[in-house]
Amino acid sequence: MHKPLRIAAVVAACAVTGAALYGAGAATAGQSTANSTHEPYNIGLLVKDIDTYYGTAPDANGVYQASPDSPYAKDLARIDAAAKKYIDQAARKALHRGEKPAVVFDIDDTLLLSLDYEKRYNYTYNATTWADYVNKADRPAVFGSPELVRYAEKKGVEVFYNSGLSEAQRSAAVENLKKIGADVNLDADHMFLKDKANPPSYLSGCATPGAWTCTTVQYKSGTRAHIEDLGYDIVANFGDQYSDLEGGYADRTYKLPNPTYFVS
Repeated sequence: MHKPLRIAAVVAACAVTGAALYGAGAATAGQSTANSTHEPYNIGLLVKDIDTYYGTAPDANGVYQASPDSPYAKDLARIDAAAKKYIDQAARKALHRGEKPAVVFDIDDTLLLSLDYEKRYNYTYNATTWADYVNKADRPAVFGSPELVRYAEKKGVEVFYNSGLSEAQRSAAVENLKKIGADVNLDADHMFLKDKANPPSYLSGCATPGAWTCTTVQYKSGTRAHIEDLGYDIVANFGDQYSDLEGGYADRTYKLPNPTYFVS
């Protein structure tokens, strides 16, 4: 399932590098409110700002791509450099103590970039067009993401995925992640997707067969709690939404920039 809430007015804070990396207790840093009492930022100018931030341009096939020289790419490079340094240190400590370190990645706009969908549909969401887009399994990588996944594996850190994509989209997600070079632990024991028809028992507080009431934070933090119950220490959790990161069960959280939508 794609991100359900589109509030373009929150993008300004998300595009600031300083808001990209945050720790526990700072979940509201850089967020804006949809209940402003003054005139909102002009949406036409906002779209131009988003294009400038990504360096958005169509490729030879007419697919909108982000530029590797864009402010977006530079922000990601700074986050990746800091994350790699931390993962290396955390892995050494955990393995020395006989613990099992793990990292958790969101998928949409954390590993797979959806810019072409956002641009093509004018930053609106439709379940049918989104499902068709995901099932094509040809999204490009978020800059640096395959390398970060492989880096964690190389350092002896177990890689998990915690995504809002549905169970029906599993094969497309796996295929797409393989295409970008993030071919690490893509089995069902490591990739957690939403299964509203048969939710796992560890989400029983908000999900039973046919009755899913989990918020994004409940779903994602509950999944991380389950991973830690399996004996892992989640040293780092990566996501493009604050709701990917809130709720605990991670030693450190990394907020990747995403100025195109907001999920509460």
